[in-house]
Amino acid sequence: MEPHLSPLPTTVIGAFPKPDYVPVSDWFDLSDFDYAARWSDEMAAAGEDAEALFTRAAAEVIADQVDAGVDVVTDGEVRRENYVHYHCRHLTGFDFEHRAEETMRGVLPAVLPVIVGPVAAKGSFLPHDWRVAQASTDHPVKVTIPGPLTITDTVVDHHYGDRAALVADLAVAINIEVRALVEAGCTHIQVDEPVFARRVDDALSFGIDALAACFDGAPDTVTRTVHCCCGYPRHLDDDDYEKAPPSAYLEIAEAVDAARIDRFSIEDAHRPNDLADLLPRFRYTTVILGCVAIARSRVETVDEVATRLAEALRHIDRERLVVAPDCGLGYLGRDLALTKLRVLTEAAAGV
Repeated sequence: MEPHLSPLPTTVIGAFPKPDYVPVSDWFDLSDFDYAARWSDEMAAAGEDAEALFTRAAAEVIADQVDAGVDVVTDGEVRRENYVHYHCRHLTGFDFEHRAEETMRGVLPAVLPVIVGPVAAKGSFLPHDWRVAQASTDHPVKVTIPGPLTITDTVVDHHYGDRAALVADLAVAINIEVRALVEAGCTHIQVDEPVFARRVDDALSFGIDALAACFDGAPDTVTRTVHCCCGYPRHLDDDDYEKAPPSAYLEIAEAVDAARIDRFSIEDAHRPNDLADLLPRFRYTTVILGCVAIARSRVETVDEVATRLAEALRHIDRERLVVAPDCGLGYLGRDLALTKLRVLTEAAAGV
């Protein structure tokens, strides 16, 4: 008789399509790329109703994820206009009124907030968001945080003039939030560093060290996750979007594996990797493998995903593989996002 194998564990990366009543719109909803400008107006218009709407939305998107079979969920980032700038609004040193134009990720024009002074934490805010979300479910709710190197590529620096120094200060500020989440009881904390794949030299020189600083003081009871996709497209089915180089994961894998993190999330659906070359480079780290594309309307089949997972298991221990989408699900809309999640969880259960 064949031994019984537990289903591969599943998670999501962060964003989920916002319900229509959420007062804050997503960064990709407008074509002028000045999405930082409208947040204050939207929050002012919502007034005292905002918190109740965010609470309701978090509960709804978590229920959707649970119903789809996801093990570790998120609040869908329903409070965030942009996963980076939401965090930056809670730090000193950022000017959101006097923004500047910049090319983000080397390919995407945007109007971004400016760093005008030393960056530091103010008051902790993510423990509140986590408590509200966790109160709605018995599944663990993962909190996502933009990484230091990724923040530097999503703002305009008019103060430091030294990327490594800015990254170091950002890591200290993020660590304060991580420690507050740990104290609140959060057991899954994720730092998002897609810019690792864009700036490999910076990642190896000081970015991975900054990750250690972000998680400093987090006990072994906390699952320390790092997400590194290859880049969001401009719109759904934008297959010509310039991704990070395919070699990036190969270049950083061993350094990431030596860092004090538990899980490393990579993109594999939109652009498959050479798993035979990549996965053996992770000797200790659990790999979260992106198995459904987050910006393609085509729905993967269960067999396609299961076949890819079976291939991955040829090159990594079963105990070190987790199944997820490539990145956040905001582009897909609720129905398509749920369809893809159900494909993902069915495949994870059947491999």
